[in-house]
Amino acid sequence: MAGQQHLYQVTVQWQGSRESGTTGYRDYGREHQLSAPGKAPIDGSADPAFLGDHDRWNPEELLVGSLSACHKLWYLHLCAEAGVVVLAYEDHAEGEMDAALGRFTGVTLRPVITLSDDSSEALARELHEKAHEKCFIAASVNFEVGCEPTFARRDNSNA
Repeated sequence: MAGQQHLYQVTVQWQGSRESGTTGYRDYGREHQLSAPGKAPIDGSADPAFLGDHDRWNPEELLVGSLSACHKLWYLHLCAEAGVVVLAYEDHAEGEMDAALGRFTGVTLRPVITLSDDSSEALARELHEKAHEKCFIAASVNFEVGCEPTFARRDNSNA
């Protein structure tokens, strides 16, 4: 099917040479900047456990964030189609990596969703499963991505 391929271009520029480069493991910085045309840059580094800067995003956080954002985007899409009115959505996602294995072992999404008073919580819960099935990022990883949603209610008659 023509037009179904999408290309994503990101530039990662290392900023941690410190004039000595990679002369030793502790001699260089892990700082880098991610950029893409027309977007604000993202300051990145390694996890502090790997001599990175804790004030910058690390690849592990970006992966967890990507899983959370992709799930949320699909979830909101499905809710809109199904007539479930979401008034607020905040996810407290958590990823676990086993450094000895050198890989993530799982990510758990913990979204807190505020629904309108007249929306079905049962349907809202079901749509998380469908969102997971459709999430491009979750389909691309080799570890379990779980979802533990909680729901709140708010009257949206004045919205």
